[in-house]
Amino acid sequence: MKSVSEISKLTGVSIKALRHYDKIGLLKPDGVTNAGYRLYGEKALARLNSILIFRELRFSLKEIREILDTPGFDPICAVEKQIVLLETEKKRIEKIIQFAEKFKTDGGILMDYAAFEHTETEAMKKEAQDRWGNTEAYKSYAEKAAKGRDFDKAGEQMMEIFASIGKLKDVPPEDEKVQSEIKRLQSFISENFYPCTNEILKGLGQMYASDARFKKNIDAKGGEGTAEFASKAIQVYTKR
Repeated sequence: MKSVSEISKLTGVSIKALRHYDKIGLLKPDGVTNAGYRLYGEKALARLNSILIFRELRFSLKEIREILDTPGFDPICAVEKQIVLLETEKKRIEKIIQFAEKFKTDGGILMDYAAFEHTETEAMKKEAQDRWGNTEAYKSYAEKAAKGRDFDKAGEQMMEIFASIGKLKDVPPEDEKVQSEIKRLQSFISENFYPCTNEILKGLGQMYASDARFKKNIDAKGGEGTAEFASKAIQVYTKR
């Protein structure tokens, strides 16, 4: 067990911040001494690790608390998602560095400001919040779970949709046959998991192509390249 000052030195989080986290219910100590001093063990430190990563990804403390306190929250699954988000943010920062280097070299006014867009990161953050946070999407998911919905079976059925999408890889993503399958995918998610708005679907589409686990499973069912193709088709669908 470590004291609040030891945790502060170890993690770089100020004592004031740690006390605030305790006050708002974000990070409770694992114990308290007779004198009232907070003590942190492995459980609290593991939670703090998740907090620090989510904070670097610009989640608010309120959002982080809701995510971590969601029933059924899986820290291993969460850290996989955090890694994907961090890699996405890394790519965005690399583009900003390239922008700055070009400005240093060329000077003047540059016309391409795409490096400053947060669209992909924000969409993936939204997906994480909808998956774990105290949102209407998660509440709908929880209600279905409470009613005994077999999510494993639903997941297998959803993979059959990806198998159908995979058979259409030789046609453009905007083809009506492809778009019809994307609509079927969206409807299936809404009926079996949670309300799948276009915004949520867009975030899922980006995740299908960037998350190694999803990409592997989708490509295994629909053939290599299915995840990337589905992601492009979803982008077309959500822009309509």
